[in-house]
This record gives sequence, C-alpha cells and structure tokens, in this order.
Amino acid sequence: MDRLADYRSKRDRARTPEPVPDSGVRDGPDEQPGGVFVVQEHHARRLHWDFRLERDGVLVSWALPRGVPDDPAVNHLAVHTEDHPLEYASFHGQIPRGEYGAGSVTIWDHGTYEALKWDDREVKVVLHGQRLSGGYVLFATGGKNWMIHRERLPLPASLTPMLAVPGKPPALHREEWAVEMKWDGVRALAFIENGRLRLTSRTGKDITATYPELAGLARATAHKQVILDGEIVAFTDGRPDFEALQPRMHVSSPAQAARLAQTTPVTYLAFDVLQLDGRPLTGLPYADRRDILAPLIRNEGWWLSPPSFPGADLDAVLAASAANGLEGVVAKRLDSRYEPGARSAGWLKIKNMLRQEVVVAGWKPGKGNRTGQIGSLLVGVHGPAGLQYCGHVGTGFSDATLRMLGERLRPLRRADSPFDSSVPAEDARSAVWTQPRLVIEVAFDRWTRAGRMRAPTYQGLRDDKDPADVVRET
Repeated sequence: MDRLADYRSKRDRARTPEPVPDSGVRDGPDEQPGGVFVVQEHHARRLHWDFRLERDGVLVSWALPRGVPDDPAVNHLAVHTEDHPLEYASFHGQIPRGEYGAGSVTIWDHGTYEALKWDDREVKVVLHGQRLSGGYVLFATGGKNWMIHRERLPLPASLTPMLAVPGKPPALHREEWAVEMKWDGVRALAFIENGRLRLTSRTGKDITATYPELAGLARATAHKQVILDGEIVAFTDGRPDFEALQPRMHVSSPAQAARLAQTTPVTYLAFDVLQLDGRPLTGLPYADRRDILAPLIRNEGWWLSPPSFPGADLDAVLAASAANGLEGVVAKRLDSRYEPGARSAGWLKIKNMLRQEVVVAGWKPGKGNRTGQIGSLLVGVHGPAGLQYCGHVGTGFSDATLRMLGERLRPLRRADSPFDSSVPAEDARSAVWTQPRLVIEVAFDRWTRAGRMRAPTYQGLRDDKDPADVVRET
C-alpha cells in the first residue's frame, strides 16, 4: 500500500508550496527505534498544532487542537491524520486559500525522538527538542481520535543553575526586560518532593543540613514536586549581610548548624521555578515562569519570592537597590529560556559597587600584630592565558577569619607560583604559594591599567564557586 497516496490526493504541487513526492513510500518491516519529530503551528480554518514522528520513511501525523500538553495531569485530543513525506519536517510557509489546509505553517519545535513502544493503539516516545523534552504517550480512543499525554518527569539528581553575565540591556527596549534585585547571598537550588527538601549549591554540593530552618519550605509550596532557583540570604537590620552569612556557610556539624539557625537565621529568596509536579519549565519564557512562581510560595517564615519589575526604568531600580544597601540588580529578558549551567546574555547583572570573585593562589606572612598569621592573600582570575595575577588582599579580615583561612590554605602549599603571569617582585618576595583551590569575594575601587584591583577588601569565602569559573567581570 502506498503510504502517501492519501497525502498526494489532497494536494496539487502546482498550487501549493508543500512538498509533493512523485512516488509514495510503501509499507515495510518496522524496526525503527526513533527518528526526527516536528511540531508545526498551523493557522488553518482552525488553529491547531501538527505533531509528526518519522516512521518507516514517512511522518506519522496527528492534529492537536489544543497543542502539546505541558501538564501531566491534563491530556489533549490528538486526531490521527494522513502520513506526510519526510520533507515536510522542514516545511514552513503559506498554503494558498482554497487549498487543503490553507493557512500559515510555522515550525514550533523539532528534534529527535526515541520510540519505547509503537503499535496500533499506543505510541510511547521520548522527545529531545528545543521546547519539548521527556516522555509522551499517544493512545487511541476510537476511530481517528487519540489522546496525547505528557509523562511526569522525575526530579533530577543534580542540576546546575543558569548564570548571569555582566552587562546592561539597551535602554530603548526596556519593555523586553524585567529587573530584579541582586541579593548578596549563596545561590541554591531547592528540590522538593513528597514533603522533603533538598538544597544544592551552585557546584552541586548538598547543603540541606547546613540550613535546617529552611526545611519547612517543602510544605509551604503545597505541591508534591517542585524545583526552585533562588538565593540563601542572611539579613541584618533588614539588609543582606554576606559577612553574617559566612559562619552559616562553613558549619562543621548538624548541631552547629542548628545553633546558628537560632542566632543567625537565613531566608530563601526564590526567583525562578524549573519544574512543577513532573512538568519541566526550563523551556518556557522567563515571564511565564515568573507567573507560575508567583502563587507557589506563601511569603512567610524563612522563605519568600521577591518581586520582579517588568519594563521598569533600570536606572531607577538600580538607584533603589543602592539606597537599600543591595549589591545591584539583574535584568532578565522576558522571553529568555532557562539554560542550566550556561552563562547567558538573557540575564545581565549590574552592580552598584565593584565586586569580584578571585582565586587564592598564595599568601604573604603577616607582620606586627599579624605575626604568625596571614598578612595578605595573593589572588588571580582566569583568562585566555591561564591564571592571571590581579593583586593582594590584606584588609577586611577578622582574627577568626584569618585563622580559618590559614587552616584551609596550609594543606594546599606548593613550591612554585601557580600563576601563569608574572607577579611583581615586591609581592612575590616571601610569598607562600598554594594550590589555586579556594575562591574568595572582594570589593574594590577599580581595575588598574596593569590589571590589578585597587584597594581590594575581603568580603567572604565562596565555597559555592568553582575556581575554574572565576574570570574578570567587566
């Protein structure tokens, strides 16, 4: 039987831009484990989406009046239609008035798929597309009518958060952006399932036990399964205080964590949602994810969802952040997808003050009242030519911090400099070199022409940052 006979009978190649092959594809043995898929948005007499899967040399097709479901709890109608040629997977354009399916066709998503099951009553696939990913099932309900169901996605074991890059959005297009406050804390993903919370740092480390007061967040969402992205912040007099957060970040036991939770409690500020009740949300625009996030969290206890300001005047929000003692703002494109692990220009960070993460690669012994302790830290950032020296940090330390840093750095000692650039003789003199494994954050006045930080001040240790990711922020 000619698989494309029905398709060709409805089309005249002289009148439609659609591909119309000369000969059909005949039925054959079915051993295909997968292939390409395409979803086309079709503005015909009635708007619908055409869902097509490559199978035995054709595209097996269904028309979806309500599109592909994104909620595993809701099934959508899928009407089985005629097979289409494989060339149709790249078709987009205008089908002329009076022709079958007249209207515009655009490619809504495309990619590859794996077939887990395929028979006359049920088709089970895993999609790998730009917008669609995960398991889907089509099942027959009678005649040409089928239903399509999105399978519930399990929580991933780990996930790397999306990162912002330094920059400023164009002022002429501010309606395309939203502005959020930049919180001076620790980035953390919250995995919630069946009333239990798991927190992971930016590097994937499990930090759940470090912040016991946040355990109630799992019940505050009223959903069985959620992944949130946010910041853990310690507040002092209503303002983020990274110095106060330092002892919380470096606890040595659950008992110590419980004591510190009483004296220096933290707050989880959720600013994004990545998965909800088995439904992945990373492919949705930022604006849609914020709409989903808004009713998820009751702003109470030690968690809240801070506001976002779509279309706001960037300078006005930046000034408000400075007036409230905040680090700066993050501008996010309203149409940006969430890209796990990526530094994306869809998120731009703008700081009120110059701050920089740096890698510690050595120290100079202290003198005077710092004899026997660290005098200053020799630090650098990664560049195209490797680890580049960018100065030494000698202020901003408490005695307890100096002891802690000494304990962390002494086991990392090495004989030679780990920098790939030269270090001024006066800085290298008497230096103790270390493996470049610790990251600290500093505030400073400006960058010099020589690539050094002027007047850097220690702000805190960043165990949540990978030294390999530390580069100079412009």
